[in-house]
Parts: sequence; C-alpha cells; structure tokens
Amino acid sequence: MESSLPAGWTMDESELEVLGRAGVSGMKKYLPIMLDVEGRRVVIVGGGAVAARKAGPLLEAGAELVVISPSLSGTLAAMADEGRLQWISRPYAPGDLQGAVLVYAASDNRAVNEAVAAEARQLGLPVNVASHAEAGTFITPGVLRRGRLTVAVSTSGAGPSAAADITQQIAGLLGEEYEPYLDFLHELRTAIKQLEPAAENRSRLLRRLGKLDVLNELRQGTFIPWTAEEIEAWVARNREI
Repeated sequence: MESSLPAGWTMDESELEVLGRAGVSGMKKYLPIMLDVEGRRVVIVGGGAVAARKAGPLLEAGAELVVISPSLSGTLAAMADEGRLQWISRPYAPGDLQGAVLVYAASDNRAVNEAVAAEARQLGLPVNVASHAEAGTFITPGVLRRGRLTVAVSTSGAGPSAAADITQQIAGLLGEEYEPYLDFLHELRTAIKQLEPAAENRSRLLRRLGKLDVLNELRQGTFIPWTAEEIEAWVARNREI
C-alpha cells in the first residue's frame, strides 16, 4: 500500500512494517541520528524499485553508492550510466559488504536479504532490510528537506496513513521560507565566530541572532539580504549591549 505524502517527503517501505510485536510495552525505540555519509561507501543489494527509492536520498547525501544486482531498474540504470553510482552486475556474494559504512538489503529475495543482514551484523554494520524490517538494525523515516533543515518522522511501524497525516501537518508549518532563513542564520553565525574572539560576547550575539524577525520578513516578502558591511555593523552594535 502506498501513501500520499507532501512534496519533498519520502516514505520508506520499512514504515509499513509492524515492528512492535508485543504491543506498546514491547515497542521498539529507535535512536534518531543524522549520519554523514558523504564520500563514504554505502552498499545496496538489489536493483529494483525499492533499491531505487533507497538510492535517491543516499546520492543526495553524497554517498559513494555501490549497487549489487544482476539487473537494474530504469531509474538505477540511468544513475549508473551517469556515473552517479557503481553497479556490480551479479548476485550478492559474501564479502561484498567490506568497506561499507551502511548497508541496504533491498532485493526481492527474502533469503538473500537475510544473508546480507547476517553479514552486516557480523561486520558490525547498520543494515536496513526491505522485505522484513525486523531483521535489520535501522529503519528509514519520512524525510522533509528545506535546504539546511531536515525533518524526519517515524511511526515505528504504526501505519503509513498516520505518518502521512503527520507529515502533511508538519509540511504545512515549515514552508519554503525556511531555506533562505537558515542560510541567513548560518551566514551570520559564521561572521560572529570570525569577528568576535571573546566567548562571552559571541554567546550574547548568538542569542540576539535568534531574536531577529527575519523569518516573518521572508514570509511577507519584505526581507532584503544583508551585505557584509551590514553584518559587521550589526555585530558591532550588539557586541556589548
């Protein structure tokens, strides 16, 4: 069953699995993290639609992606032709996970997925298993990106419709204005760190930065980007107030 998600959201099929086998008291509790995979080897075993859904966010995050499968879907084949991923054109074999930091068992063969998961566990690698999520060590949530902002929602298998409703609500609250807003905050934060050597003053400036009404100005279309001179002048005015 597929869910209708807001633009910019992705829902992993792992969310469709019921992970808490023993009711609320036995519900799995996952640790949310933001993992840096840029330039690091990530292996997907499988070449179909499920593997393609996994590949997109990984490539967006800059992973060095390796796909192991005798054949590829049209989407993955195009990615391979463009040089965006490495395709190993054969079935999975033991030893294929060496050097990886993250593993996805996304083939249409449950036994293959279980073998991949077993090797990943032996190597101490996090593994996501598409065919039966409980065999893996992590699931992937729905994700919304607004530039520097990343929001993830997981229902721990409670159901795709509930997750879709929640993501619709959050997407309505977090509009496109958050991308330039966070770029502005990042620019000022960087300038503060460069211009103010005193830790106490830096802390004061960073607190004042959070009180600027830039977000509302962006929503109203009245915000004018600050020049480097205006940023320096703001730091000077607020340094010791």
